[in-house]
Amino acid sequence: MLKLKVCGMREPTNIQAVLALEPDLMGFVFYEKSPRNVGEELDPELLRSFPRHVRKVGVFVNAHPDLVFKNVKKYNLDMVQLHGDELPDVCRNLRNRGVTLVKAFRLDEQFSFGRLNNYKPFCDYFLFDTKGDGYGGNGVPFDWQLLRNYDNEKPFFLSGGIEPSSLPEILALKSQGMNLYGVDINSRFETAPGLKDVAKVKSFLTELRNAFKETLA
Repeated sequence: MLKLKVCGMREPTNIQAVLALEPDLMGFVFYEKSPRNVGEELDPELLRSFPRHVRKVGVFVNAHPDLVFKNVKKYNLDMVQLHGDELPDVCRNLRNRGVTLVKAFRLDEQFSFGRLNNYKPFCDYFLFDTKGDGYGGNGVPFDWQLLRNYDNEKPFFLSGGIEPSSLPEILALKSQGMNLYGVDINSRFETAPGLKDVAKVKSFLTELRNAFKETLA
């Protein structure tokens, strides 16, 4: 079953509405330059009330490992996504503290998958996003054919401009034997930065899960 991660959540009421849909993962951005930054306003008790089967992912960009770990404890995060230019040593530091890690990489035609080798010992998952001016949230897909150059050793999340109409192509990637673990949706499912269109998320999640029910039938 392909997992769904709804990223860039911020508003308490919207968080609860999306949580009621029971996505597999929900992402919270701890990066002050992002329009989806949760800042200091996110209620730790709200996140602590999540059911265990919905995993909470903290998204950080070039943050000090001590700050990352502090937030892991404060919000009871299940996973950490490093979405900047973090070196393998940062991943090692956090992994040694028991943190489950997702390392994001921004892809374009010049990207070398050989870069991933130094990260593999310290990461549980990779995430492939579109290279742009900022660190994610560009709303534009990269050329998914680039994934043919990936050795599939680590499971990965697919990110970058995914929208409801992307589902057939996503399912095709999965059927080609890609080690695709999850889909990361964000800006194309919003009414404003950090505010998800609940109906649109629900429809996509339903279609995604129904597709796998049909596969298993």
